[in-house]
Amino acid sequence: MGAETPVDLWRSAVAADPARPFVTAYDPDTGGRVELSFATVDNWVAKTANMLVDGLGVEPGDRVALALPPHWQSLVWLLACFSTGATAVLGEAGEVPEGDVAVADPARVSAALDTGAREVVGTSLHPLGAPMADCPPTALDYTVEVRGYGDRFFPAAPVDPDTLALAGPPGGPEGRTGAQLVDAARRRLAGWGLTSADRVAMITSARDSLTVLGSDLSLLLGPVAGAVPLVLIPDGESTTLQARLGMERATAIAGARPGTPAIAESLKPLT
Repeated sequence: MGAETPVDLWRSAVAADPARPFVTAYDPDTGGRVELSFATVDNWVAKTANMLVDGLGVEPGDRVALALPPHWQSLVWLLACFSTGATAVLGEAGEVPEGDVAVADPARVSAALDTGAREVVGTSLHPLGAPMADCPPTALDYTVEVRGYGDRFFPAAPVDPDTLALAGPPGGPEGRTGAQLVDAARRRLAGWGLTSADRVAMITSARDSLTVLGSDLSLLLGPVAGAVPLVLIPDGESTTLQARLGMERATAIAGARPGTPAIAESLKPLT
């Protein structure tokens, strides 16, 4: 078998059981909970990939800057970039990295318009995908635009596993190709001892950027490689956190601050 790409991992995970939950997310403002199956997320990924190619003119190797926190829509954007052969560029907290296309949350969409990106997309990060409350006229509102694109994505050519899939930080280590991301994901999955029977809780903060997924994105792609569901839980009061971990039947945890009380010792720590 030839080298794989992250989208190959995703396709295998979807095929294993499309109806299973892939990501469950809690809204940090309202506490509302939304659960999306592998099939539902795959639909969003296909629509977003079609939007990237047909709406935004993205070609393999183009840089897509993601100024987003951990959120189910952010995972969709990463998977859509992998589907098209684009290079994902992750911004640090509060920053907007440079790219051919910039995707930003409401707090950074105005800054994204000043980066020189040829297209800027704003996303509300609403738990149910509602439009932005106030999208600048020179930006595209993601959840308004994406609904008009096809439910299946067919790339013009297979994604090259040796294409740069994740850009490295400025002045830091080089980025990772798709094949390198897959290799890292499989190593992490084996090292963590996760199976599809597990459920990974990721403790997130509004201050976080997607860099919390790791320099090799293994906190996303490791679970994807094993078709392991994710639960995104905002960092907060410990008893609420513990109750949510119990309700979601989490078996592993990532992102909890050191010394956080009331975290069950039975949870596998993912680092």
